[in-house]
Amino acid sequence: MLLDAWNQTLPPALQSLLRGGYLAVQSFFLLSGFVLARSYASTRWNRHTLARFVMARFARIYPAYLLSLVLISWFVAEFLLNSGRSLHQKATILTDYAFVLQGWTGSLNVGWNTPAWSLSCEFFFYLCFPLAFLWMGRGSPMRVLPVLAACFIAPLLLAREGVPQVWKPIYHLSDFVAGIATARIYGALIESRLRTKTARHLGFWLSVVPLVAGAAFIIWPHVLDGTVMTLNTVLRPLNVLLLIGLATGGGFIVRALSTDLAGYLGKASYSMYILHIPLLWWFSRYTSFRWGTAPPAWTGFLFIAAVIGVSIAAFELVETPANQLLRDWTAARLTPARSEALRAAA
Repeated sequence: MLLDAWNQTLPPALQSLLRGGYLAVQSFFLLSGFVLARSYASTRWNRHTLARFVMARFARIYPAYLLSLVLISWFVAEFLLNSGRSLHQKATILTDYAFVLQGWTGSLNVGWNTPAWSLSCEFFFYLCFPLAFLWMGRGSPMRVLPVLAACFIAPLLLAREGVPQVWKPIYHLSDFVAGIATARIYGALIESRLRTKTARHLGFWLSVVPLVAGAAFIIWPHVLDGTVMTLNTVLRPLNVLLLIGLATGGGFIVRALSTDLAGYLGKASYSMYILHIPLLWWFSRYTSFRWGTAPPAWTGFLFIAAVIGVSIAAFELVETPANQLLRDWTAARLTPARSEALRAAA
């Protein structure tokens, strides 16, 4: 919004790439499944590990999201005092925001934190993860390949069968499961003991080719007109190849993403993602008061810098301490129960 006028001065191809940034959400869903599958590869699932997993996932997402609710509390209060909505509508919207249900209900027509729909997907994915991982995580790669192929076409079949498009967690579950399958394929690739030089060479091409192909589809999406394919459908297998390539390593892309600065910004990126729209509400109030509906382009870059700074502060002062606090609380609650069980067995 703040940079749209500036964006229109760029070459058309670059305009399309910048406007297509939202498509990266699919990449992060796939990455989520990949990282969890690698992180829990040796886990023995039981009541205690399942409880730790649930709290770890909640601690990873909700504290920063709760901070985003605090940031929009002023606008929520304005909404509640407005007589344009019924009491039932207001209660429904507040419930959806409190329990992160936006991904199931479609547009809420308030826009306080539009990216939060993806958190509905993540929570749903976490519920599905233990079963999906147990079925695929230790199976042979040949079992995983049909699952991966099914992930590529499942959203098309869901749409054909009339599953509501507003049920975004159902549609994007394919991305998450594809990430788990990708982790299994990557594990098999590592176990094959490829020479380091060969693996890096393979990783470089598996990174570059999908990036170039994906950019081409984003710039010229009309090539899919008249087909059953959508842009998300085409990008899904490219994201799989890209993830394997980046994980395998090699090339300037991996080197750039492996720097300390990139790693640190990556850690703070979730806070940036979930806080930038609440911050935009406040920033837009200032810019609209100062310049009306057409603020100068430099305000957009100032906003990006401000979001990065606030996100780093949120990561250090809210997200990380709350995450550790919730994990420690869970560990303390589980330890006595385990000790009592051991004493009873003795």
